[in-house]
This record gives sequence, C-alpha cells and structure tokens, in this order.
Amino acid sequence: MKNGDYNDALEHIAHELVGMARWARAKGERIVVVFEGRDTAGKGGAIKAIHGHLDPRQCRIAALPKPSEDQRTQWYFQRYVAHLPSAGEIVLFDRSWYNRAGVERVMGWANEDQVADFLQAAPIFEKMLADDGIRLFKYWLSCDQEHQEERFRERLDDPLKRWKLSPTDVAARAKYADYTAAREAIFAATHSAWAPWTLVDFNDQKLGRLTLIRHLLDRLPDTNVPPETIDWPELGHEPLTEEFGVLHPIADFSGKD
Repeated sequence: MKNGDYNDALEHIAHELVGMARWARAKGERIVVVFEGRDTAGKGGAIKAIHGHLDPRQCRIAALPKPSEDQRTQWYFQRYVAHLPSAGEIVLFDRSWYNRAGVERVMGWANEDQVADFLQAAPIFEKMLADDGIRLFKYWLSCDQEHQEERFRERLDDPLKRWKLSPTDVAARAKYADYTAAREAIFAATHSAWAPWTLVDFNDQKLGRLTLIRHLLDRLPDTNVPPETIDWPELGHEPLTEEFGVLHPIADFSGKD
C-alpha cells in the first residue's frame, strides 16, 4: 500500500479512534485488545497506529518483560490482571497471556502439562473478563516466512532497529512451522463466542493496520458521543512575552558558547 494512500486512510480513521476513546470515557467502558502473532508481523506498528492518536493516560500499552522469579511462583494470569483497565480505559496488550502456549511452548520454556493447563484455563479466564463487562478483542497478526525474513534482515542491517532483534528471534527462524502448530492449538482451544480470535493478514503491514482498526471499530456499538464544549474566553489583554532574569543559551554544534 502506498504511503500517501495509507496516511490519508489513517487520518480519516484516527477521528473514529478519538471518538471511540471519548465514548469509552463517557460510558465507563473497559476495552482490552490483545495483539499476538509472528515475530516481525507488525504488532508494534499496529499498536502505535491506535495509541498515537489517543490520550496515553487513557489508552495504555502493556508490553510485559519476562517474569521475575517471584512472578514465576504466582498464578499464571496474575501479572496480566494487574494491567487490566478501569472504567473508561483502553489497554493494548503487545503479546499477552498467550505467551504460555506460544513462544514459551515453542522455545521449550513451558512443559506440555503447563501448556495444557493454560489452554484449559484461558477460556475460563476470558469468560470471567467478559462476564464482568470487559470488552475483549483478540487479534492474530500473520505473515509469510518470506516477509518475516525480509523484516529480520532489515532489522539486522539498520543500527536504529538492531535492538529489536533478540536471541529468541534468531532461534525462532528455524521454528516457523512449530509456531504455526502452536497457533492452531491456541485457536482450537481458545476461540470462543465470548472471546473469538480474528486473524489479520499482515504481509502488507499498512493494509493490515487499517484492516485491524476498521474491524475493531466496527465491532463496537455506536460510539457517537459529541466532543465536550469548552468555553474559551479572550485573554482580555495583549499576550505576554516570556521573561528570564538570566538566560544561558545552549552551545551550538560548533562548540561555541
């Protein structure tokens, strides 16, 4: 998708995102959006496309690091519960509790008993969220291995993106089929009426972002809440200038004061 077409479409849909956030705040809605999928599929870009137009105090990103030793002894879902939204909030999970049946399973960090327990418990956990009124949306971002390799190479060659590569990413390259099998097991066990999965093609990331956001907005009820009217009186005097007792300019790039 061409940049110009994408930017025009995103600007239009951004107004709907802002309206959605205004509706959520006015109605006290709690919204959770889970982003899962292949490494390099485009989870971060999709999240930024949503989050970038919203109040960061209302719309939060939950991207949890690997669990601490104490967290490993907790109920598995416990550290994710701490990030769930309060009334009027939106939380975007950049990966989520599905780590257990995805990367942890494929990389051998969770045994099959732990995975089986998770796959049995996840629909129950999500039913509890839905029954309590949380609106839960689960998206799986998909991309072919050819596109994945191109994006890995881009990160490898760009010093500004090298931080995105990890030893897990390197190891995951040989486990593309294993991740496919893990995904299918997740879908089979956790695709439910109260928390269905939506699979989005992210071979074209720009088109994928727009498709995902459009789908998310269309799954919400009518979010038409008019903007709050703000009384903006005149100053009543000429605008004042900034004043300083002592002003020390920053040295320029030539090193001169």
